Amino acid sequence: MSSSPDASSSLNGLRLSDTEKPKPSAEDLLAAQEEQQQPARPPPSAAPNGGLVAWLQVLGSWCLSFNCWGIVNTYGVFQTYYETQLLKDQSPSNLAWIGSIQAFLLLFIGGITGPLYDHGYLRYLLVIGSLLMVVGTMLLSLCTEYWQVILAQGLAVGLGGGCLFVPSVAILPTYFSNRVAFFIGLAGSGSGIGGIIYPLAFQRLLDNLGFAWAVRVMGFIMLATLAIPVTVMRMRTQPSAARKLFDVSAWTEAPFFLFAAGGFFGFIGMYLPLYYVPTYAIEMGIMSPSMAANLVPILNAGSTVGRIVPNYGADKTGPLNMFIPTCLGLSVLSFAWIGIHNTPGLIVFVLLYGFFSGAFLTLPFSTVVTLSPHMGVVGVRLGMACAAVGLGSLIGTPVGGAVLRSGWTALQAFGGSALLLSTILITSARIAKTGPTFKIKA
Repeated sequence: MSSSPDASSSLNGLRLSDTEKPKPSAEDLLAAQEEQQQPARPPPSAAPNGGLVAWLQVLGSWCLSFNCWGIVNTYGVFQTYYETQLLKDQSPSNLAWIGSIQAFLLLFIGGITGPLYDHGYLRYLLVIGSLLMVVGTMLLSLCTEYWQVILAQGLAVGLGGGCLFVPSVAILPTYFSNRVAFFIGLAGSGSGIGGIIYPLAFQRLLDNLGFAWAVRVMGFIMLATLAIPVTVMRMRTQPSAARKLFDVSAWTEAPFFLFAAGGFFGFIGMYLPLYYVPTYAIEMGIMSPSMAANLVPILNAGSTVGRIVPNYGADKTGPLNMFIPTCLGLSVLSFAWIGIHNTPGLIVFVLLYGFFSGAFLTLPFSTVVTLSPHMGVVGVRLGMACAAVGLGSLIGTPVGGAVLRSGWTALQAFGGSALLLSTILITSARIAKTGPTFKIKA
């Protein structure tokens, strides 16, 4: 049976059109071949939420916090020593720049290390950061001039901490999908323990061995504890595609923008008692210099509890809901500091302030996780948030030192006002995220 003319012509037309299709070029064939040879990256499996490897990441993060924030939280005893001994020709405001540069770099460098972590460079960040912190501390033991201390303690140690900080937080949500805030707080408690051990070691060794060897012993403690995360920490998921170095869209989201602005003003006021309360106790005749040196470890003891308990509750209420009373509590305590003029009152103040400051320093990171559309941008957004709040930590204590020229009440009111503004902005971020009701977890 023969085909109809119409069908034959249609068939010929189809064959003609097939032969007229352009052949792929050699470049296209090579690209297609390379694409086929690339192994398909499997989608990341669910977080294990336990097991030896997961808990080793918690241990590694704890050690990173022990050193990064433990050293920053120790600066109050250095400030007092510099004012009375090594750098007594410098003003308190000038000396505060050392610690504020260190804290600023720890946070601000997160804007770079966050994307690097997202691109899989965890190992490089751990090794480089650990070397910078240990070498900077060892060099500090040789310093006798202000500019030398700025370079060693401010820049070198600060840059090292900046390499280590974001990975210590960003790695935990990839191993734990349940109770993320609690595990971040548990790992962050290392900073409180570091803030107890380092100042006590410095003060005791300073009397027996002198400044140089007291600092060197701290450097050896760093070396031993930083070897642990370098050995055990591993990325569980690698990026499936090239990621942005900067997420511009985050600044167009009202909750994230208001949250970062609140963190900026909060960090302006939050560190003032940590830096200046020992000097306050001595100048007001409340405590002897040896007793006042213990205020920083006492504050950090409260901080250790504050990094765990509120974060445990944050898994039930949401970290943003928990962060609001934390900011408000710090503001109220800063204003209450104005009326404290005796030893029991000052000890209670630093314990309570340490508790709320511990929550203040750890809740933001689980909050960033909730403010991120997916885990692929957590590292980038953590870095962006850290860069914003780092600016607050940079200017807060030096400005506070300048305000101190007008008296202690002016300094205390300055810190309380900055923290009150932070509370208002964080509350606004909460409302922008889920509306005015606070019954919703956020």
